[in-house]
Amino acid sequence: MKKTFWNRKIWFFELREALAVGLLYIIFAILYHVTLWINRGGYQKERDPLFNWVDFMDGSGVQYIIFFLVTIPIWILNFKILKRWKLVYRLLSHLITLPLFIFVSLNLYHLVCDWLDFFYLKGQAQIWDIYIPGLFYIVQFGVFHGYEYFLEHQRKLKLEGELRQVALKSELSAIKAQLNPHFLYNIFNTINASIPGENEHTRNMIAQLSDLFRYQLKASQQDLVTLKDELDFITKYLELEQARFGDRLKVEINVAEELYSEKIPPMLLQPLIENSVKHGLSSIIEGGTISITIFKENDRLKFEIADT
Repeated sequence: MKKTFWNRKIWFFELREALAVGLLYIIFAILYHVTLWINRGGYQKERDPLFNWVDFMDGSGVQYIIFFLVTIPIWILNFKILKRWKLVYRLLSHLITLPLFIFVSLNLYHLVCDWLDFFYLKGQAQIWDIYIPGLFYIVQFGVFHGYEYFLEHQRKLKLEGELRQVALKSELSAIKAQLNPHFLYNIFNTINASIPGENEHTRNMIAQLSDLFRYQLKASQQDLVTLKDELDFITKYLELEQARFGDRLKVEINVAEELYSEKIPPMLLQPLIENSVKHGLSSIIEGGTISITIFKENDRLKFEIADT
């Protein structure tokens, strides 16, 4: 995600998240203040002004500031420390943190009110200072979990969209991979037809190269091929290499015919044999021999590629 002013980190929070939570608290504090103001109007002869800073702090401001401060460590615990827990366990953790929230916020509220000489409920009326924090806790953490679910859902939608794009690109790449070999071996055949008959050796080499591309295209569409098909491909490949190295490159293939029908992944042997030619023999003046031995042992095919 590109960093902007609004998603800058402030401790554990992004700036936009902190502002959203702050706005949530302000709205709840104002609503509670207005509710108390309307309630007082029912038994006071002269109604107080709707907003007075001292009355606001006395009636709801202090309490909601304390709610905010006590909420921070609970939020960090549930949404950061326990983030990898299953949702059901995180929800059950509220059975512990809810009464803890009520107890801590209630006692802090009473201490601050005593210090500032603000009014607070006493006796049986204190039930409201238990009910309101409990209700507020449920509402605010319900909002937090809902917001978390929304973000996770958006992340999954984005991921699914990216996966669809990757799948589409892979599909297009596969189509291109099929088109390119078709194009190439058709061009090879065109070139082959234009070569004079006296250059039969060159024509054979181009035909063999065309066959290699044709097999590669076929193999790219299959998970398994017969050992015979793979060996035919390897033989044509080595014949082209022998045209370059001449007598310096000799080949020995030791495979029993009863294994020809065995299935193997396509293009399995070519990289090994290419390495033997490139790194094993090309730098040796006198050349050498590449041997390919395939046999069955304990119901498993075994491959041995060796060079001089």
